[in-house]
Amino acid sequence: MRLRCALLDDYQGVALECADWSALADEVDVVALRDHLTDENELAAVLADFDIVVTLRERVPFPASLLDRLPRLRLLIASGMRNSVIDYAAAEANGVTVCGTESSSAPPVELTWALLLGLARGLVEESAAMRAGGPWQSTVGADLHGRRLGLLGLGKIGSRVAQVGLAFGMRVSAWSQNLTEKRAAEVGVELAPSKEELLAGSDFVSVHLALGDRTRGLLGAAELALLKPTAYLVNTSRAALVDQDALLAALHEGRIAGAGVDVFDIEPLPAAHPLRTAPRLLATPHLGYVSYANYRTYYGQAVENITSFLTGSPLRRLP
Repeated sequence: MRLRCALLDDYQGVALECADWSALADEVDVVALRDHLTDENELAAVLADFDIVVTLRERVPFPASLLDRLPRLRLLIASGMRNSVIDYAAAEANGVTVCGTESSSAPPVELTWALLLGLARGLVEESAAMRAGGPWQSTVGADLHGRRLGLLGLGKIGSRVAQVGLAFGMRVSAWSQNLTEKRAAEVGVELAPSKEELLAGSDFVSVHLALGDRTRGLLGAAELALLKPTAYLVNTSRAALVDQDALLAALHEGRIAGAGVDVFDIEPLPAAHPLRTAPRLLATPHLGYVSYANYRTYYGQAVENITSFLTGSPLRRLP
């Protein structure tokens, strides 16, 4: 019997173009699914006839309750080498091998700066006015040179965001619970004495932390209240790092100049969700890792993972 492979969340319809799937043609039928499946019953029904599933990032959780309902599943491939929404113990108990792929941090760094620059120079408002025949110049840009960029997190992505900020002539400081002065100095930035000082003293704040028990809800109403009314907040990491209701309130009340957000508690974001119409918000539909280079890596290595699995030597096993 031929094997079947499902490619989840192929929103743009490019998954089959981003890798040479012909290497599997003799043994595997590959099916790209463009619609996002959120209901576990629907997922169980749709995936019941697949032996292999390729999932992007953490868009679809695979808890024990779902894995228990997929007796045919034998290989689950996640993009990236870390995935917090797969129950690895349940996968092992069900005889499912879990593999990952490499992933470049360059695209989320670039998107972080796209959001920050878009906010600082009012690009959305000015472009919309140009197209609509509206006012010629209606905003005054917020300068970057000489301003302070505060980074929550100085890991792989945060450190690269810092380097761009330094190139713009910004004063860059960073804070996280485990960040040391030595590490900050290696990147060429200042170590903020506290989270509170970083928030209160920064003109732009960008979040680059992993989500965990210590960081969930790290920026709530009290923390957002520390930001200057002229400050901008950018979050391309995880939605749960920032209290969404508190952020909405700050935007509606004009307590911060604006926010750039690429991550949400619910994805895809429902059409009637209040973040879709919030003022002072530049929002993108979780595009951080969405680039041709990353997609070629994800799907190209997914082909490699499947090929190696079929020969009995799985590559890039997780966790």
